[in-house]
Amino acid sequence: MGKETTDPLVIEALEWLVRLRDDKAGEEVRRAFQTWFDQSEAHVAAWEHAQAFWKRFDIVQPEIESIRNSQKFLNRRNLLLGGGAALVGTGGLYAISRSDLFADFVTDIGERRTWTLADGSLIELGSYSALSSNFTETSRQFELHRGEGFFDVAAASKRPFSVNAAGGTTHALGTKFNVKYVGDLVTVTASEHAVMVRVGASSPAKIEQGWQLSYSKSGLGNVTRVDLGSIEAWRQDRIVFQDVPLRRVLTELERYRQGRIILTSKSIGDIPVTAIFSTKQPEEALQTIADTLPIRILHATKYVSFVYSV
Repeated sequence: MGKETTDPLVIEALEWLVRLRDDKAGEEVRRAFQTWFDQSEAHVAAWEHAQAFWKRFDIVQPEIESIRNSQKFLNRRNLLLGGGAALVGTGGLYAISRSDLFADFVTDIGERRTWTLADGSLIELGSYSALSSNFTETSRQFELHRGEGFFDVAAASKRPFSVNAAGGTTHALGTKFNVKYVGDLVTVTASEHAVMVRVGASSPAKIEQGWQLSYSKSGLGNVTRVDLGSIEAWRQDRIVFQDVPLRRVLTELERYRQGRIILTSKSIGDIPVTAIFSTKQPEEALQTIADTLPIRILHATKYVSFVYSV
């Protein structure tokens, strides 16, 4: 998204823009903004960038609606301001192809599905997930492109079962395990028996039943004990958070609703959240967070919501 998301002053300007659009903003807020605005020419330029960025939403929204209505096979979130998946410029809106576009198993936003494989194994995918498969006579390999999957593996000692995600591989040593790939983080949980996780050239880590680890490009994290009921709550259309940073909670909620949720302040992203939400009511969950934490939410358009501090 360019300068709008990397320049700290532009981010500050966006937060001021959001505050000023709030119906509850009083004269004190306006005076504070004027003080900020008058500090330097850089602040003025940042304000202009923020205004241009905001106006872009109104331009993008009708194009997104048109594309969604005419091309159902395209991934909706790929068309929206995220991860380099869309570009908005003089030529309009361009969708960039993704490796998950022709995945074998796909769920839409808010959808949860289960498949039975030819070998008897079961795969359940959560909201907004995509999985590719490569079955051969000697192996059962999968690639999780995004989202979350629960795997109940049928025994076949001569055909190893593994799931790749973000450069790491989870090998089934038993029956059941869960893999979640959201943002740049992959989290693997052993639900029954054990799994082995390997990332790059690092030594593999064994995860026993009831334990979990996460990994990213920086390598493997620590193995920790977890409550399996909470981890697998998504299979009963619930998500459970226990002292989870707000930024991760919002990223999770994005998987269950249309559009983006943008934090205007890094500091509020660290606020811990403990709650249980229904995946069928993501808007109510978002509002509950706003009602219980020192934050507010401004829905700029149907597809973009800003979260900012009170």
